[in-house]
Amino acid sequence: MTNKSINTFGYLGEYIISCQEENGAIAWEPSSKIDPWDHIESAMGLDILGFEDNSKKAYKWLVDSQESDGSWFSEYKKEKVTTFRKETNFSAYIATGAWHHYINFENKKFLQDLWPTIQKSINFVLEGQTMDGDILWAKDKSNEWMDDSLLTGCSSIYKSLVCAQNISRELGYKKDAYKEEISKISDAIKNKPERFDRTWESKSRYSMDWYYPILCGVIVGEEAQIRINDGWNKFIVKDLGCKCVEEEPWVTVAESCELVLALNKIREKEKAEILFNNVLNLADPKSNLFWTGFVYKDKKYWPVEKPSWTAAAVILAANSLYKYTKASDFF
Repeated sequence: MTNKSINTFGYLGEYIISCQEENGAIAWEPSSKIDPWDHIESAMGLDILGFEDNSKKAYKWLVDSQESDGSWFSEYKKEKVTTFRKETNFSAYIATGAWHHYINFENKKFLQDLWPTIQKSINFVLEGQTMDGDILWAKDKSNEWMDDSLLTGCSSIYKSLVCAQNISRELGYKKDAYKEEISKISDAIKNKPERFDRTWESKSRYSMDWYYPILCGVIVGEEAQIRINDGWNKFIVKDLGCKCVEEEPWVTVAESCELVLALNKIREKEKAEILFNNVLNLADPKSNLFWTGFVYKDKKYWPVEKPSWTAAAVILAANSLYKYTKASDFF
């Protein structure tokens, strides 16, 4: 494995900072839209590159913008809410980001100060957990639960619940916080496929549904290896990367980088590095920044945007491969 210096990716951190607004929110691009999940992903990229103050500023925005029920809205532009839906995996992700930040900087005061916000967010999310263990994906603009669940979303929530449990334990609170809820959501993901995509077309054609249960630690060991093998030819385009949607001639940088993390998790390091090097070839030749994806049939980047969170996904994948920080095995 050819190690790449962390300095190789420093410019991506600077780009993420250029997307950060004065209030701490990290937009997709400078002066663009903001969503809480991608905002946190971007903050995690900043953690790896040592931009602690900018990352802390990002969490301050989450504290300041949290709703009274513990949620965040799905989309913002500047100071205004632009999408009044409340998605559970968005709200849960603060626990994942906070634990990642703590592993990198070991700042217990940061965790302690953020804990009330995390607790409120997890309480909101768990209001949506059904008797079967899955967690409903969102509340609509009328603040009513939307009666369906997402496999990718629930996998991400599983990871967040485990991180919230770790935080509780680290701060000297309950060692087994959320134990029952974690067990229930894990069981739903592994054993109750009928609980997902009940009211819309199956999302199994999306690569995230393939690798997210592995990335987030729900499916492990031999079962994880079988799952990767079963989906490989459906989603992987040789010498390019991972498709977002099975039938579309479109490889995406963030999905490819998340798959690098999942492959590392099951000790497929050679595949992971080959995939990551393919991703690096998708960088814009002028700026070296990453577009969302590449339509290989037309040989065009699409959509025409260079999201902060895509840059962060590249940084996370690099850390997983080249072990820059103590959080390299976070996923």
